[in-house]
Amino acid sequence: MPRAVISLAPRGAAIGQSVAESRSLDASRTGWRDAIRRVRGETERRAAHLSAEDQIVQSMADASPTKWHRAHVTWFFEQFLLVPNEPGYQIFDERFPFLFNSYYVAAGPRHARPQRGLITRPNAEDVTAYRAHVDAAVERLIETVPADKAAQVFLIMEIGLHHEQQHQELLITDILHAFAQNPTDPIYDPAWQPPRAALGPRGFVDVPAGIHVVGHDGEGFCFDNETPRHDELIPNVRIARHLVSNAEWLEFIDAGSYATPSLWLSDGWAAVQAEGWQAPGYWRRQDGAWHSMTLSGLKPVDPAAAVTHVSYYEAEAFARFAGKHLPSETEWEVAARAGVIADAFGVAWQWTRSAYLPYPGYRAAEGALGEYNGKFMVSQMVLRGSSLATPEGHERVSYRNFFYPPARWQFSGLRLAEFV
Repeated sequence: MPRAVISLAPRGAAIGQSVAESRSLDASRTGWRDAIRRVRGETERRAAHLSAEDQIVQSMADASPTKWHRAHVTWFFEQFLLVPNEPGYQIFDERFPFLFNSYYVAAGPRHARPQRGLITRPNAEDVTAYRAHVDAAVERLIETVPADKAAQVFLIMEIGLHHEQQHQELLITDILHAFAQNPTDPIYDPAWQPPRAALGPRGFVDVPAGIHVVGHDGEGFCFDNETPRHDELIPNVRIARHLVSNAEWLEFIDAGSYATPSLWLSDGWAAVQAEGWQAPGYWRRQDGAWHSMTLSGLKPVDPAAAVTHVSYYEAEAFARFAGKHLPSETEWEVAARAGVIADAFGVAWQWTRSAYLPYPGYRAAEGALGEYNGKFMVSQMVLRGSSLATPEGHERVSYRNFFYPPARWQFSGLRLAEFV
């Protein structure tokens, strides 16, 4: 996902106890060890549904193989945590930094992203051994880091854990894209069930007009693109309580909207024509009805569920079709903080009409970690909330996800807004 990075903030309760809140260094060591085991274990739990062959496949340039995700997050700990801070640490394999670096130019050369699926060797077992080697070294560092270096070491560790959670989400979205290309409709998890849409009143709710403070509030962890906290002006606007549903999207389809150029931005219409879009990603007609590829295989489209796998172009066209617009990220954040919208988290990332740009006063961190966020602040759009694939505890109201407008392999949906 996103490629986000750091605000030097104390860690949030989602991962464990912060250094500042620790009663003692020993208690802090225990908390970080447990956090490492919990987060690193979740990656392996997600990968456990997949065969070695599944873990190699790369279905498009924007996606990465599961094996690569498992190795890359491990390289992150090795490169940024162990090499600088663990005396005598031995790199597991001298080939791995080239193979599993992503886009950190300052960290050295790297294998081309579109060719990650060609790396059949090292195999999945080699990556498992790599993860065990690094995990053992990280736990040794936790137990031995001196008090005067503990704060900085634990900060980097925290970044690494949140970075791994981002790749846990990508692991799911990337393998679903791969399975959707397979004519046998593979099942990732037969027990998986989609989240149900929230009940309650629908319609629109007022977002208070005026100047609002937005951005991370300083409590717990955040990535640097969520800062600095600053003032934003909101006009008189109302925001939908609920996400747009599949039933509403079916009306959009039945109205011939995918063949109506007046609904689309110019680039969006070009994408519709070039890609042959007639419905959201993974939808297909079968026996006269719409079905969708899900984590539990091909299923009939549930009209009550929130629509997902739509691009920014589709979201913007739907808003135009409905006579509304997409909320700005500021409008979304203010509404979410006020608790007036349903399904803000855990269902679908929600496109906003906001371009992904730096907040006023933003400065990228120095060094390789400064490449995490800032250099991507162009030509992308912001999504807010979180999705059904987001690891528990990784969401927060100030989180800024971002993708290019045509992207739709993520669990991306939308809610509408209207000016008063």
